[in-house]
Amino acid sequence: MEPQIQCPCRDVKDECLPACFFATDLHGRIDRYDKLIALIGKDRPAAVFLGGDLLPRFGFSSMQTEPADFVSDYLAPALSRTRDALGSDYPDIFVILGNDDPGHEEERFVEATVDGLWHYIHRRKCLFGNIPVYGLAYVPPTPFLLKDWERYDVSRYVPPGCVSPAEGYRSVPVSDSEITWGTIQKELISLVGEDSLDRAVFLFHTPPADTPLDRADLDGKTYEYVPLDVHVGSIAVRRFIEERQPLLTLHGHIHEAARLTGEWKIRIGRTVCINGAHDGPELALVRFDLESPEAAMRYLL
Repeated sequence: MEPQIQCPCRDVKDECLPACFFATDLHGRIDRYDKLIALIGKDRPAAVFLGGDLLPRFGFSSMQTEPADFVSDYLAPALSRTRDALGSDYPDIFVILGNDDPGHEEERFVEATVDGLWHYIHRRKCLFGNIPVYGLAYVPPTPFLLKDWERYDVSRYVPPGCVSPAEGYRSVPVSDSEITWGTIQKELISLVGEDSLDRAVFLFHTPPADTPLDRADLDGKTYEYVPLDVHVGSIAVRRFIEERQPLLTLHGHIHEAARLTGEWKIRIGRTVCINGAHDGPELALVRFDLESPEAAMRYLL
């Protein structure tokens, strides 16, 4: 899929932007989705950002009544009913997948974009009014075996205890060249080019490296006697934020980071960076205003 595909979003005026919602790492939990969808109907946000790891995990039942086909049997119908109920107040919903979501599900999300249910923005740019919104689902190498959404970060280095993107398995075919030479750093360069980013919003799955947002619960753990790094985010994303300074970046992936550090929202230069992931049973919902993202609030519901 080629970057820089423009998605048609409704015309939104900057001076009257209502609040936006951000949620991520819902992992197919119907109780969380039901809460989120009910709040969309009640509060009628201008936009909703969903940051990946949206589907049930392989081999795990997130609910006893989990649908056989989560997107077709639950998620798409639930949002379709919400769209019918809200009419012109239905929000623009921006979506990427995450490293736990099998790549073969991507086609369903693209199809729903054509139907106007949401905007699937991995490796794409959309305009929300005059605010550019970019999406990138890739994460650096992890210990997990599903590699559909993994890329090397800035080089072919693989941290101790992690599995190389060249190993593991994929649910969709990828060229050997992309597996061997693809990096998150290259993806970011391709995605944004020379675009002005001072008003841009980025929907990432990975958090930036060496920040409170990428702190994993790996204290004292080793792999073949080598201590594991407790910071597991992307160096490429961190450098990109430092150098290009977008307005707002939204992240997930590391569920326990906020619990371990006490921080879910930070600044890197002028950029506000938010990790919306949560390691408890509740729905973690971030509400923010694009005119003042630094005032974002996080709720556990």
